[in-house]
Amino acid sequence: MAKSNKKDTGKKEAKPTTEKKKFQLSRRNKVLVGILFFLFSIALLLSFVSYFLYGDFDQSGLSDLGNRQEKVYNWLGKFGAYLADLFIYRGFGAASFIFIRFFFLLGSYLVLDLPVGKLKKTLFWDLYLVIILSVLFGFFNQYLPELGGIIGYEINLYMQDYLAKTGTLLVLIFGLFVFLLLRVKISPDAIKTFFEKRQQEREAAEEEKRLQEIAAQEQAQNTPQNITVPTVNNTYDTDEEDDLDLENIELKTVPSSQFEINKESLKPTISHSSEINLNPKVKEETPKPEEIQQNEIIESSDESFVIEKSAEEDVVEENLAAKLVQDFGEFDPTLDLSNYQMPSIELLREYSSGGITINQAELEENKNRIVETLKNYKIDIAQIKATVGPTVTLYEIIPEAGIRISKIKSLEDDIALSLSALGIRIIAPIPGKGTIGIEVPNKTPTMVSMKSVIGSPKFQNAEMELPIALGKTISNETFVVDLAKMPHLLMAGATGQGKSVGLNAVLTSLLYKKHPAEVKFVLVDPKKVELTLFNKIERHYLAKLPDSEDAIITDNTKVINTLNSLCIEMDNRYNLLKDAMVRNIKEYNDKFKQRKLNPENGHRFLPYIVLVVDEFADLIMTAGKEVETPIARLAQLARAIGIHLIIATQRPSVNVITGIIKANFPARIAFRVTSKIDSRTILDSQGADQLIGRGDLLYTQGNDLTRVQCAFVDTPEVDKITEFIGSQKAYPDAYQLPEYVGEESGTNLDIDVSERDSMFREAAEVIVTAQQGSASLLQRKLKLGYNRAGRLIDQLEAAGIVGPFEGSKARNVLIPDLTSLEQFFKNEENNF
Repeated sequence: MAKSNKKDTGKKEAKPTTEKKKFQLSRRNKVLVGILFFLFSIALLLSFVSYFLYGDFDQSGLSDLGNRQEKVYNWLGKFGAYLADLFIYRGFGAASFIFIRFFFLLGSYLVLDLPVGKLKKTLFWDLYLVIILSVLFGFFNQYLPELGGIIGYEINLYMQDYLAKTGTLLVLIFGLFVFLLLRVKISPDAIKTFFEKRQQEREAAEEEKRLQEIAAQEQAQNTPQNITVPTVNNTYDTDEEDDLDLENIELKTVPSSQFEINKESLKPTISHSSEINLNPKVKEETPKPEEIQQNEIIESSDESFVIEKSAEEDVVEENLAAKLVQDFGEFDPTLDLSNYQMPSIELLREYSSGGITINQAELEENKNRIVETLKNYKIDIAQIKATVGPTVTLYEIIPEAGIRISKIKSLEDDIALSLSALGIRIIAPIPGKGTIGIEVPNKTPTMVSMKSVIGSPKFQNAEMELPIALGKTISNETFVVDLAKMPHLLMAGATGQGKSVGLNAVLTSLLYKKHPAEVKFVLVDPKKVELTLFNKIERHYLAKLPDSEDAIITDNTKVINTLNSLCIEMDNRYNLLKDAMVRNIKEYNDKFKQRKLNPENGHRFLPYIVLVVDEFADLIMTAGKEVETPIARLAQLARAIGIHLIIATQRPSVNVITGIIKANFPARIAFRVTSKIDSRTILDSQGADQLIGRGDLLYTQGNDLTRVQCAFVDTPEVDKITEFIGSQKAYPDAYQLPEYVGEESGTNLDIDVSERDSMFREAAEVIVTAQQGSASLLQRKLKLGYNRAGRLIDQLEAAGIVGPFEGSKARNVLIPDLTSLEQFFKNEENNF
């Protein structure tokens, strides 16, 4: 027994030593682990920073990590994107940057062989600060989810359930003070000592400055040693005054750069000053440079030395442009059609009389049903208010304290069931208000007429470049926006929900507000029947290609030429803006009106150009990238030069409304759609699937959604307006867009040899020598314009020198060398 006990005790005593050896790292392993943590901290920093730059583009890569073809933009690839998503989005948000500091310190301690136990306190306070900052940033998660992360957001919501927002904020502020006092060691005494020290330093500086001033005054009062004052003998008679040669008295002064001389201290101290009459002739002092500048000619004691001042040039105070404005007045672009009259508001019909009819019984019934439905789910309401609109009534409710908003949001279908209504939409919360909104359609909606919208003071007094009256909001206010500020508009919705009426409302608004010299329309109508009414105002408001017969484009093949022509117009306008040294079309036109730009140099008044596409999905199906590329180019660049796009489509799918188009169309109008996916495609949020149709729309410009009832303008009204405008004096022709000839223009081949270009032979030699058939090559080598180079390519194709058009690739050259080309021309001459 004793032996066994000894063995057991021996085993127990040996156990701690084995455990120590098990967890102890060698110096080499410490360095390796330290370098690993050090590099991991750098990896975290790179992945976090690139997440804030490219996180939105890497979401698809996170969902399919195994796909090697999926491209991510994170600087550490898919691993970095996953790390950043784990720490920032799913974790603690921006506070995760503190982990970088901790891993960096841990690696440094291991590499430098410092005791790692000292980092326990650092780890505790870092984790504490991470949690506090993450919860604090959780207040802003609805605007920027990366700030607080999911953990911070959920902790914030949990605390708000019991403490509300104010209490949660107070707790977080207290937590920050705990960190500052216990970790940073900031105390009231330290703050007090800091300010006392600053006060002492300020007082010491003031005391030193005061002593320096006193010393300077004492120095000035003492008579300097190197100044000789004339000595006057008090024993002479007054009769000897005339014998004094006072002219020889000189004052030898020290230069002023050494110290300043007090005039009072230089007076000689004489006991009987009345006995002496000192009138010394003092030499004239040399004038200062300032005095030389004021005098034109100054003669010194030496009469041969003369200083002359150059005469100043005269300044022309009257500007040439100002003189032109004074003589002729500012340039008026409307002079060509000075007698043009805006359409009368009487051309529009009034569909409703007396405004909105309020059904008190319906409001009371809906209010009771909403309160009842919420009570069934134990949700009490403190206050409810109704705002009646043309088609929708907004019920604003304030729930009792402690009620979660998400709980009310989830009851959307239950409230719709109790109200027996279609299109219930809950706004939780309403932006800018502390209420929750429930939008309920009215049983008897009121039609919003275009006449009431156009005649409203808000539209008539609008100080906008391109004002558009869309309709009326829920509060029955006229909704007016500026197309120039949007700067482009995307409209989408299911068939028959009001897109074409919305386009007519937009065009009617501009016709009622802008002169034909100020705005031009480029209308694309694949349906061929929606915009044909505007043919009557072709010579007033429409723009078209030079060789086009119809101003309204209905053929999809002509749309590509029109869009590329607009790109050329955009480039030309930017060149004009560059020459005029202005940044946008408004500054350019103002400068042109003030006659500061010379028309002989190519400058002209630039009207706004509005491109309207009625069915964009049809263009994408038929033309694809050839349409999307110029549309994207115009959307990205054309804002400053006054070209604005309005695109409507009834198929809001991602292959029609692509990412490039969405990025450049911040202003969007969504009519009723059939699914939540379509709503998210248009607005990036739900809501469009809960509209009631017939012109009910949601408008957004990158921030909040606004529900508007679109104004109704019927076909006969548009017909009357265009008839009224078309009957007036017009321009000789529609606004001419620049000519565009594409690479595919060689379909009508020129076979007649007599009509060939004079540079046909030189062009053929250039093409055969380079073995590359492209118009751009001819432009560079022969210094030709694009149109002439394109015609030469067509003639070369007709002659059989180059092959047919093959998309973006250069044409094949069918003749191998210059010898074969000479033989080709000889054979051609023999044949003709």
